[in-house]
Amino acid sequence: MMLMIPKGYETAEPGTMPDAKAVAAMMKYNESLQKAGVLLALDGLHPPSMGARVSFSGGKPKVTDGPFAEAKEVLGGYWMIQVKSKEEAIEWASRCPASDNEMIEIRQVCEFSEFPADVQEAASKFPEMQAQAGQRKGS
Repeated sequence: MMLMIPKGYETAEPGTMPDAKAVAAMMKYNESLQKAGVLLALDGLHPPSMGARVSFSGGKPKVTDGPFAEAKEVLGGYWMIQVKSKEEAIEWASRCPASDNEMIEIRQVCEFSEFPADVQEAASKFPEMQAQAGQRKGS
């Protein structure tokens, strides 16, 4: 998974959108991911000022509406890609037409088979976990 982290997005006003030129360049990049057969999913995210956080202090849910004063880095969007190695993911991230204020964090998604047997057993009653793992491997 490649996570876009745009500096300054943590304080963006509701409804803030990138300019058309930046979007056009990003769409060309997204198309190259798709043509290479590595793109599984992608989405852009509205700024945190439009979101909410649910924390669980003492086991009780507490809702905090955005923007979030303590936020230093926030997600602006993501790509779910399927590649053979971390190095290949880095190569794809390096091709992104990002601006000076953007950074991409690369994280590997846990495969169902990587979890210990007791965790797999606990999750076995939720077939979507196994189905998603199978879709990623088969894509």
